[in-house]
Amino acid sequence: MSVKIRLQRHGKKQKPFYWVVAADARSKRDGKYLEKIGTYNPNTNPATIELNLDSAVKWLHNGAQPTDTAKAILSYKGALLKHHLDGGIRKGALTQEQADAKLAAWLEAKAGKVDAKKDGLSKAQADAKAKAFKAEQEVNAKRLAAAAQAEADAIAAATPAEEEATEEVVAETEEAPAAEENNETEA
Repeated sequence: MSVKIRLQRHGKKQKPFYWVVAADARSKRDGKYLEKIGTYNPNTNPATIELNLDSAVKWLHNGAQPTDTAKAILSYKGALLKHHLDGGIRKGALTQEQADAKLAAWLEAKAGKVDAKKDGLSKAQADAKAKAFKAEQEVNAKRLAAAAQAEADAIAAATPAEEEATEEVVAETEEAPAAEENNETEA
């Protein structure tokens, strides 16, 4: 019986979520498996991977063949490196302490890279938010200026009409007493 380390799809449409499993090569993709090794969520940025490193290395020692995607995941989490270092220990090229130190240094460097990517993504997201907020403020300022200009134009248009109306009223009131004086002098 040949064993494969592969992904088993879960989740809903357009939102995949995978289990990393060790399964018989003849079983269906989402069918029976021997052991669940971890999970893989490609929906997050960067992708979230949880892997039982010891279990994955145990299956690699027993001859399990990873698929291409599972191999990339195992490499990303350091399972293939640990398997390689264990081979060096068996041959006598390394001691267990040296292998553990190399693996710890590699895992620390990898964690640093992942943290740097997360920081870069959060910084880029914050920059995009700030840029959008600034653009929105500019649009709001233009809108308020246009509204104030329209209001000033409306007031300016209404002011001459009021002045003409008041001038006409004043002229009529001045003519009326003059006409009354003329009537009184004739009488």
